[in-house]
Amino acid sequence: MPPLAVVTLVVGCRAADTDGVTPVPQLLAFLPWLLVPALLGLVLAVAARWAAGCVWALVAAAATGWFTQPYDGPAGPEPYGRPVATLRVLTANLEYGGATDGLLTVVRREKPDLVAVQECDARCATALDAPAVRRAYPYRNIVTGSPAEGSAILSTHPLRDERPLPGTLSMPRSVATVNGLPVRVQVAHPMPPMPGEVDLWRTELGRLRDFAAGRDDRATLIAGDFNATQDHAAFRDLLDTGLRDSARATGAARTPTWPSLTAPPLGAQIDHVLVSETLRPRATRFLDLDHTDHRALLVDLDLYAAAR
Repeated sequence: MPPLAVVTLVVGCRAADTDGVTPVPQLLAFLPWLLVPALLGLVLAVAARWAAGCVWALVAAAATGWFTQPYDGPAGPEPYGRPVATLRVLTANLEYGGATDGLLTVVRREKPDLVAVQECDARCATALDAPAVRRAYPYRNIVTGSPAEGSAILSTHPLRDERPLPGTLSMPRSVATVNGLPVRVQVAHPMPPMPGEVDLWRTELGRLRDFAAGRDDRATLIAGDFNATQDHAAFRDLLDTGLRDSARATGAARTPTWPSLTAPPLGAQIDHVLVSETLRPRATRFLDLDHTDHRALLVDLDLYAAAR
């Protein structure tokens, strides 16, 4: 039965901790919705009085349901003492700069301390250079390029730029100084797992994973469009370095961020803010912007001096 075969293939790859080959990585992004064909297969098997098919469908549905649980990486050290600062972080994919006006509206309203922007085209870069924006965010790391390639970091805190992460799309990196403490800020925007480009997607997510695994004791956050969900093995490898997904930590796991046309309720959470041990997420909100296929993500964090 084709619906059950598809579900079995995808859930089997999830169980085997592999992203497989096309079309598995694309379907893994929507793993919870595979309950629909699994249950459809059960209905058809019951109607046909096919006992083996009923068992197959029940197993497929149960396995899919099991893997819809939020994923937690290994537990790491917990911050201790009192927070030394609070940080509000915003990440937004503007879809070729189309949501620039919406971004500026959200920035004025929400007043984030750090802003990670993906797909910042020439008009976006010009808008971010406006006097009012410069006064609010005097520190910035903006990388221009094609409409999809451009990215930016805006900060109310002093920034020192570091070497960007290599990628097809720009992934700048900076170190912010917050109340005397360094906070490493990395924009994420690996290529999506399009047919024929799955290896490239896996490689670029692997570079983010290597950056996370090689971090020192400075606070670290990676924010952006990861083009991956918790059901992708390449993304779980990133979480297994000890980084915490802010949405998961605040009870918002699996809240869809893409595509905005159907999210919520339908979609996939591919936009994330991942944080290291000395950053503790307190609240997460998902914001709708016009003229982009992504929802923006706003996270409030507490910054601690140390963890143990």
